[in-house]
Amino acid sequence: MVSELESRWSLSLGPPVEGDEISCSWVAPATRDAGPPLMLKIGMPHMEAEHEIDGLRFWNGDPTVKLLESDTRLNAMLIERCEPGTVLRTLPEPDQDVVIAGLLRRMWRTPTEPHPFRPLSEMTACWGTETIRHIDQWSDPGLVREGLRLFKELPQSARSTVLLATDLHAGNVLRAGREPWLVIDPKPFVGDPAYDATQHLFNCLERLAADPTGVIRSFADLLGVESDRVRLWTFARAAAETGLRSGFRDELASLARALAP
Repeated sequence: MVSELESRWSLSLGPPVEGDEISCSWVAPATRDAGPPLMLKIGMPHMEAEHEIDGLRFWNGDPTVKLLESDTRLNAMLIERCEPGTVLRTLPEPDQDVVIAGLLRRMWRTPTEPHPFRPLSEMTACWGTETIRHIDQWSDPGLVREGLRLFKELPQSARSTVLLATDLHAGNVLRAGREPWLVIDPKPFVGDPAYDATQHLFNCLERLAADPTGVIRSFADLLGVESDRVRLWTFARAAAETGLRSGFRDELASLARALAP
């Protein structure tokens, strides 16, 4: 695949990028002719990232990296390179809150029909099915079932729906030259904007666990969304994931109980 794309798009590739932030794709720096620095990305087949190419086309560099070439058959993307490419995670978490909130507010637009994007309920249903598959690992069945109930209820009760990033956290935001920060790796679904707060919050788990109500209210205010809905989404994810993620089960269960409606 790499050789085919290298030839077709006239690329000169550097060694592939490695690191903790890269887990579901093959990524390498690329150049062609005398053009700007680029990145070649080939994504693994992944339910959540199925429409990443469509999302990058939709946002068209505002505020994501720009998509220059794509091949949906290979799930391959030639995108602009962020330079210097420092991850937002290097900033203190309260500063990350401000940057993430600003980026999300820019991304939240309603796509015109017809469009390829799936409803958020499809992703939460997939997660629910996976959680039920691990029912023998549930240490608190009542907690897990309440999370799964909200996975079904919350998408239906949203007052507005927009195109979501769903996986926007400080590891998926890079410092760039065209703008101070650009988004990479969007996993677009259409749904409740309050949901989009959760991925960043779960990447600040220690701070969230220390003051769940205060952290959620502060971040919701930055986003301009209802803090009660962010709280419910955060509870639902924490409760449901106690039945799935053994590595953080105790921390997630404590968080879920602190946020329980």
